[in-house]
Amino acid sequence: MAIIRWILGRLILLIDALTSPKGVTRPSEVQEKLDQQTARLALYQFKACPFCVKVRRFLKQHSLKIETRDAKGNPLFREELLKGGGEIKVPCLRIQNEQGEIAWLYESSEIIQYLEQHYLQPQN
Repeated sequence: MAIIRWILGRLILLIDALTSPKGVTRPSEVQEKLDQQTARLALYQFKACPFCVKVRRFLKQHSLKIETRDAKGNPLFREELLKGGGEIKVPCLRIQNEQGEIAWLYESSEIIQYLEQHYLQPQN
C-alpha cells in the first residue's frame, strides 16, 4: 500500500507541475500590500496531498504569497501543527491576526473560502 501511495503522490506532483496555473498580475503597490497582509499566514501541508495541492494551486492562481510548512518532512512543523491545531491533519492554515491571536483552519474548501473573503474581495 505504501508503494501505491508513493506512486500516486508522485503522479499528483507531476500533473501539478505540468498544469501549474499562472498567477494574476497586480500593480506593485497593491501586491505589496496584499503580501504584507498574508505575511501572518502559514499553510501546513504535505507535498503530495491532493487537498494541499488544491490550496497551493489556488494560492499560485491568485498570486497569494503564503509560507508553506511541510508537516510531513519537518518534525518541528509537525509538532507546531499538533500543538497549535490539535491534530496532524492537512491542509491547515495558521492565521495570526494583528493582535497576535492565532486560529487554525482545516479543510481545503474552507481555507480557500477564507482567503477569498479576506484577501480577494474588494475592501469597502
